[in-house]
Amino acid sequence: MNSTLKIDACFSPYLYPVYADTESIVVVIDVFRATSAICVAFANGAEKIIPVASVEEAMQYKQQGMLAGAERNAIKLEGFDFGNSPYDYMGEHVKGKTIALTTTNGTQAIEAARQAYKVVIGSFLNIDVLCDWLIKQNRNVLLLCSGWKNKFNLEDSLFAGAVTQQMLDKSKNYSLGDGCLALKYLYEIGKDKPTKFLNYSMHKQRFANLHLKKDIRYCLMPNSAPVVPVLEGKFLMKARL
Repeated sequence: MNSTLKIDACFSPYLYPVYADTESIVVVIDVFRATSAICVAFANGAEKIIPVASVEEAMQYKQQGMLAGAERNAIKLEGFDFGNSPYDYMGEHVKGKTIALTTTNGTQAIEAARQAYKVVIGSFLNIDVLCDWLIKQNRNVLLLCSGWKNKFNLEDSLFAGAVTQQMLDKSKNYSLGDGCLALKYLYEIGKDKPTKFLNYSMHKQRFANLHLKKDIRYCLMPNSAPVVPVLEGKFLMKARL
């Protein structure tokens, strides 16, 4: 195959400096739950999202009268409008709004990749439109898994494998780095029953202990929020498809 473009995967923001270049589009992935919540917010009419690394930054925006979400260790923080559950962002209350957001993992990955050629948001909720959009850009792609506190996690890796497989199915222009190849094999194992496949993962167990099984089920629903959030300066905005 005479491929001119490359897809690769980075398993954690901690490893991002090893993979960073000036040519790739970086897809930030935090399936449970930040990137899923971001897609839902835009699907429900949010105008902009400001991803920030610290709780203090998010609170500054909140004190300026802006809506703000903050989560640490899967728990919504006191004094904020939202956590990072997709259900927090469903409804008219986000329509036309700018929302500041900080999370344990997802917004940290966005911060790590901020200087990339372009940063976009990926989740199962937007997988088809995301893959179509990436192919149209005709650029190298780096799939950045947010993981859990800079450690590998299974759900982000499963999604990266799903993106890899779908892009190969839709285009013959890509070659794979070893990271993507490994995650493609992982996806082949888990694709038929992803909920069962993730049943013993640490993050899923953590969520179950916090009674967040409803969130887990929703975050694995393909194409329920078909938008492509793109980082433009300090703002995430919905790309025109």
